[in-house]
Amino acid sequence: MTSLDRPHLFIGGQWVPPAGNETIPVEDPATETIIANVPAGTAEDVDRAVAAAQQAFDGWAGRTMAERGAVLDRLHTALAAKAGDIARTVGLELGTPLKIAKAVQAGLPLTVLRGYADLAVRPEPEQTIGNSLVVHEPVGVVGAITPWNYPLHQVVAKVAAAMAAGCTVVLKPSELTPLVAYLLFDAADEAGVPGGVLNLVTGTGPVVGAAIAGHPGVDMVSFTGSTATGRAIAHAAADRIAKVALELGGKSANVILEDADLIKAVKVGVGNAFLNSGQTCTAWTRMLVHRSRYDEAVDLAAKTAAGYTVGDPFDEATRLGPLVSQNQQDRVRGFVERAAASLVAGGPDAPLPGTGHFVAPTVFADVDPQSELAQEEIFGPVLSIIPFADDDEAVTIANNSRYGLAGGVWGSDERALAVARRMRTGAVDVNGGAFNPLAPFGGFKQSGVGRELGEYGLAEFRQVKAIQR
Repeated sequence: MTSLDRPHLFIGGQWVPPAGNETIPVEDPATETIIANVPAGTAEDVDRAVAAAQQAFDGWAGRTMAERGAVLDRLHTALAAKAGDIARTVGLELGTPLKIAKAVQAGLPLTVLRGYADLAVRPEPEQTIGNSLVVHEPVGVVGAITPWNYPLHQVVAKVAAAMAAGCTVVLKPSELTPLVAYLLFDAADEAGVPGGVLNLVTGTGPVVGAAIAGHPGVDMVSFTGSTATGRAIAHAAADRIAKVALELGGKSANVILEDADLIKAVKVGVGNAFLNSGQTCTAWTRMLVHRSRYDEAVDLAAKTAAGYTVGDPFDEATRLGPLVSQNQQDRVRGFVERAAASLVAGGPDAPLPGTGHFVAPTVFADVDPQSELAQEEIFGPVLSIIPFADDDEAVTIANNSRYGLAGGVWGSDERALAVARRMRTGAVDVNGGAFNPLAPFGGFKQSGVGRELGEYGLAEFRQVKAIQR
């Protein structure tokens, strides 16, 4: 036992022991030491959680939006008091540098939760079409399955929207980073969230995740993670005609036109690609640069990458922490070692700390748009730079992907906006436009189905009913 161990599940408004005795160790990826253990939940635990969510559904769905908003407001207050603990916990279990953990891993979910608390106090949406009254009702019990890279944000994006819509939730956080989810449930307990509205079952994907995805009492599955796992979840839900929302992989392009502010475009682009050690589904991992500025951009990207200090997440000088696990480190190193392109920064032989799952910030130039490096989601600090001749070729290369989640364009405003409109992707930032947590988030093609955040995220957890009169 360690001081961070969490031996219980949260079901029906109570901290309860799991059905089995098996546990899952949680590793600090910077030191490769075990820092905690959590329950390895079972299908029986999922059954109990779903039953609690079903029992709570009618009462929660029957509350007004304003009443649900008041609960979310209390939850926000309780969770905001834990912001420092959130940042430290994510720093320990994921390795996010503390400065970034405070701003993104703690700050972003609090912003999202605040947004849904505010949205929930608006009147229930209704519309009259001829003799029909069109109303929006909660979809039911939601099974939420979340990833390890933004372990609280991805939870809150689902849980807060589902609660605001009137749904009840059974959550399975990633087994790699489950500890921060416990802080949310501590806050839910303190805030007096009604029993059964939120339920937590930790465990593995093949056991707990599969049990949630295939459970007949789960009306909707909301999943964020790999495209391969999303495909399996969609199949499981399809067998019982359950609704799914999937936020999956990405291979986003950052298009730098010849009239762009090159220094800003490259520096911001490198920072975007390396955020969270590259473990970000929206990362601009393909930098597309006009040939007239290409050599200059490659040199600037290499120098920028060299300035990223790799090391202890709790050292203020660190800009790049470890990858989440040995498996992830091995996978990313495999891509780097197989790459058939010009290595201009980092690489497999770059110096690294003696322990921890680190990969050096790596930049490749002259990358073939059809190559593995340009097509596969690497999920590590690896940037590919690709030249293009004109706007049409830039769009063709950007859209040459089975993914379509995010992207960037830099250049004169009207021209950059025209290119952004042609990119087949769910979000595009023009000239460094800031991420908007109230705007819809989601992807085209194999990047997913449905949207999260703001009013569009709320709509995912509702059904539409027509009442004729």
